[in-house]
Amino acid sequence: MESSEIRKRFLKFFEERGHTLIPSASLVPEGDVTTLFTGSGMQPLIKYLLGEKHPKGVRLVNSQKSFRAEDIDEVGDNRHTTFFEMLGNWSLGDYFKQEQLPWFFEFLTEEIGLDPNKLYVTVFAGDPENNVPRDMESVEIWKRLFKEKGIEAKDVELITEKNASELGMQGGRIFYYSTKNWWSRAGAPAQMPPHEPGGPDSEVFFEFTDARHDEKFGKYCHPNCDCGHFMEIGNSVFMEYIKKEDGTFENLAQQNVDFGGGLERITAASRNDPDMFNIDLLKPLISVLPTADTDQRRKCIIVDHARASFFLISDGVRPSNKHQGYILRRLLRRMIVQAHLGSFGSFAGTDTLSTGAAEDIKAVFRKISEVYQGIYPLNLNLANEVFTDEFNRFNRVFRDGLREIKRLEKIDAVTAFKLYESFGITYEIIKDVAGAKAETLTRNAFDKEFEKHQEISRAGIEKKFGGHGLVLDTGELKAGSKEELKIVTRLHTATHLLNAALHKVLGDSVEQRGSDITAERTRFDFLFPRKLTADEIRKIEDWVNYAIDKNFPVAFEEMPLDEAKRSGALFFYKGHYPERVKVYTVGNADEVFSRELCGGPHVAHTGEIGPFKIEKEESSSAGVRRIRAALSS
Repeated sequence: MESSEIRKRFLKFFEERGHTLIPSASLVPEGDVTTLFTGSGMQPLIKYLLGEKHPKGVRLVNSQKSFRAEDIDEVGDNRHTTFFEMLGNWSLGDYFKQEQLPWFFEFLTEEIGLDPNKLYVTVFAGDPENNVPRDMESVEIWKRLFKEKGIEAKDVELITEKNASELGMQGGRIFYYSTKNWWSRAGAPAQMPPHEPGGPDSEVFFEFTDARHDEKFGKYCHPNCDCGHFMEIGNSVFMEYIKKEDGTFENLAQQNVDFGGGLERITAASRNDPDMFNIDLLKPLISVLPTADTDQRRKCIIVDHARASFFLISDGVRPSNKHQGYILRRLLRRMIVQAHLGSFGSFAGTDTLSTGAAEDIKAVFRKISEVYQGIYPLNLNLANEVFTDEFNRFNRVFRDGLREIKRLEKIDAVTAFKLYESFGITYEIIKDVAGAKAETLTRNAFDKEFEKHQEISRAGIEKKFGGHGLVLDTGELKAGSKEELKIVTRLHTATHLLNAALHKVLGDSVEQRGSDITAERTRFDFLFPRKLTADEIRKIEDWVNYAIDKNFPVAFEEMPLDEAKRSGALFFYKGHYPERVKVYTVGNADEVFSRELCGGPHVAHTGEIGPFKIEKEESSSAGVRRIRAALSS
């Protein structure tokens, strides 16, 4: 079955069951500073899952365009993509497990025609330490559904992800997992900060019977194995809990269903073909690449990155060295290199990128425009314009970087970072181009070198504060007496609110470039190309005072630095951060206003800050603006 038919049938199936069709949101989240991209259908709906009334009612359905940057390194196999469509249906305090699981099972087996013998499910094993029970209700529903198809569904213990590959299938159909079957924005129950919602989920996997298990992923196969024998095609999240201040869980005011199913994956399952790049959304893109190039991995990278780039550009992202723009630049530059290799096989005898490679990518863009015509608004001329500009820009710096790569005998993490710093050649491109020279180079080693550089750049910023040496990630704090200390603490938290407000009003092109806080005022420097209008200044000030008036609690969670950065929390790019950091969240169960890495002092609730007033907005240096603000009382 083709993807267009599956998309149409899914939307119709749930509309017939009382759901209202809502449009796909932008890939760039609106009013959400906690993440760079829309990575699921529920992301734009979080406030409604927490109780706010949706204007379209309590039953919703859509197909949401989604992007997940964390999958970039995996692209090139038969099932990983950065861009994808997520089919979704939601119940906002209406129906629950007894309706959701049978409906999805019916959709898969009756509407799509999947063989129920090839379907396997996983459920939440429970978390005794946090007093969250095992999801036995879902188990009983699944047993009944399979029995109606003449299948005896045995449930099997796979309590932890570590021992799953040691135990294997054990003749089971229903499998218990722990963290893999719990959903929250912050991860497992123990990792969740106070006021964070979450709940158990139940995932459905399709078995590709012709795909053999690869023992490099573990001795035995199981539904969550990464070997490709099984593929997850749908996940029903039952968001019913919220974490309290004391670390325990209580029920949300409403029980929610949040379902997400990958359109590309379901389409692959309907074909009983584990290679997603053979479906109608991707195979036509591969078909326009040179037939002389037989490297399927390379072709998968090119078409995935081209599709993701096209959609990001259409949603307003432009190549840059920060935030969404940095990810787009990585995608564009990597596919340029891969397209060159597809045309020439190597960079031997050349110091420039092939214009033929550029034409190949434009051909893929044209095919993407055809494939998605009438489904999503895509601007082909704009995509070509942005791509051409980035191709020319990259060509100028890549020449010198390539010469340096050719000169080097071996590329380790230190050398790789120097190539990145000097020529903008990313880790992925170094691995693609350098071959055996970079054989021992790993992503982890490169990232550590990057962090080391950040720490060196930040050296000397540590300041004394209140008699205690602190590393202050948001900049400089100055205080003397206890009374001054209280004022600075209030202003410090207000500066977090200001940072979040700038992102809400001006967008994520804003990037902190320093701050300085005294008992009289806060000063905040940030990247922005022009003077702010009076209306923008008023809106920023209003956002900060809104957060103050809401009297949001201010809480922190300690976590590894890498995890904190991946969480979408704001951080100062030159910040000197330890291996474990504090992530401060300003907000409650209904709304997260700010989330930021910090080592400084904070109020317990934003109401303690008092009225906030922007006194001046001015230029600090080329491309950097400065805001001075104070508290009215």
